[in-house]
Amino acid sequence: MSRKNFWNLPIEEIERQFNTSAAEGLASVEASRRLTEYGRNAFEKKRKRSLFQKFSDQFKSFMILVLLAAAVISGIVGQLNGEGFTDAIIILVIVLLNAVIGTAQEAKAEQSLEALEKLSAPHCKVVRGGQIETIDSADLVPGDVVVLDTGDSVPADLRLTEAVNLKIQESALTGESLPEDKHTAPIEGDAPLGDRENLAFSSCNVTYGRGRGIVIATAMQTEVGKIAAMIQSVPDTKTPMQEKLDRLGKFLGLAALAVCALIFIVGILYRHNVLDMFMTAVSLAAAAIPEGLPAVSTIVLAVGVQRLVRKNAIVRTLPSVETLGSTSVICSDKTGTLTQNRMTVVKLYTNGKFINATEGTSDEPQQETLLSVLVLANDAKLSGAPGAWKTTGDPTETALINAGLRFNLVKNALEGLAPRQAEIPFDSERKMMTTIHRRQDGSLVAYTKGGLDETLACCDRILLHDEVKPLTDETREKLRTANRQLAQGALRVLAAALKPIDVLPAEIVPATVERELVFVGLAGMID
Repeated sequence: MSRKNFWNLPIEEIERQFNTSAAEGLASVEASRRLTEYGRNAFEKKRKRSLFQKFSDQFKSFMILVLLAAAVISGIVGQLNGEGFTDAIIILVIVLLNAVIGTAQEAKAEQSLEALEKLSAPHCKVVRGGQIETIDSADLVPGDVVVLDTGDSVPADLRLTEAVNLKIQESALTGESLPEDKHTAPIEGDAPLGDRENLAFSSCNVTYGRGRGIVIATAMQTEVGKIAAMIQSVPDTKTPMQEKLDRLGKFLGLAALAVCALIFIVGILYRHNVLDMFMTAVSLAAAAIPEGLPAVSTIVLAVGVQRLVRKNAIVRTLPSVETLGSTSVICSDKTGTLTQNRMTVVKLYTNGKFINATEGTSDEPQQETLLSVLVLANDAKLSGAPGAWKTTGDPTETALINAGLRFNLVKNALEGLAPRQAEIPFDSERKMMTTIHRRQDGSLVAYTKGGLDETLACCDRILLHDEVKPLTDETREKLRTANRQLAQGALRVLAAALKPIDVLPAEIVPATVERELVFVGLAGMID
């Protein structure tokens, strides 16, 4: 199927072109047929080199070739002088040892990488015959309908058919540091990659919200697959150390030949025996070659590899150690690399008091209301079982769920008691999000979380000792002071508020829901 400007087309046309349904997906039989037709959703790999090829590649260095020549010459000279093949054997042993160490390291690293690939084999959720199934991402085919949730990695290029507050991190493709807001409406014109907001691209991560999309490209036909193809076409290059050893080998080889030729010519001019002068020149040439140099460099690199292994690093080839040692500048993003991108709620503030949120114990009754707001006005997911809970989603929101768990407030249980009826997603202008829930007694309540100033602007009351009281200017200043104290401790601060609702509004918009709120408290968290 040829690649088209799928971002220009409405969803109905995408369904027609791929002979699929955004609601029902593909039938299992049709998916199997397409898998045979299009192949697996996996990047093509370079042809794996055999063990013999790895071994033979160790002899491509000019220095090694010079050593092999020196071994031959040493053997001839030793045989003619009656000294045997001792020197020649020593040189060959050094060359072979160098090749064996290099081959063994490369083979061992490849096995480790293959094991990691098997452990990290990705899975995805698809709609097959109207039912959501979890399958190996490699089994995706064009026309499949993929379900996306916060924390998922996009398994193929998709034309989105559903996007609820959906944000996808596409920095690997576009260079944009912030996640991209997604929608489902057609986009006119020849939009560049970063402006195709109704598409989701393979290998990018969902950072917020949820959505669905029809697979429009798999494997090497995806945008990231095109990059992989370009990378594979780049020829292998030598490291600085390999280039220097090659230059040194050539210099020593040519210098030795030049000196030996000079000595041979001088000896002939002094009327020495031609054969004797030839043997003398050859002996000098063999002695001038530093046969220990490759062995020493190989051993040093092997020691470096072992030190990196103890630090849980995988080094594919020995020269890579030297390349790392030659690095003068390392460019890295902070979040998720230097820091864990794992937020933790350490302080709560409610009823005019600070609460330590790391221990999970407190005698402040209103903390349960505060945490309930923060846990329910939240799009992160909780899975697993007690003692083995797993959270997925935005790091800030997973931190709030984990804080609730420390106080025995489980999001799934809270949602069972007060299921979500509607929501107003977070956006960067309002700096708030709101969800509306129906309690067991049938009443409705709106839960809001966001920045302090933005939330305070929507509040006219405050919850103090489980009683709703007017929010005075003096109380507002106390809240701002508490916010500054938390911020001075390098904490990110979120405010929480709620609002009882008589009936569900006909139009769920900030102007009608996020007004006349009851302020509940603050949460301070750290990375």
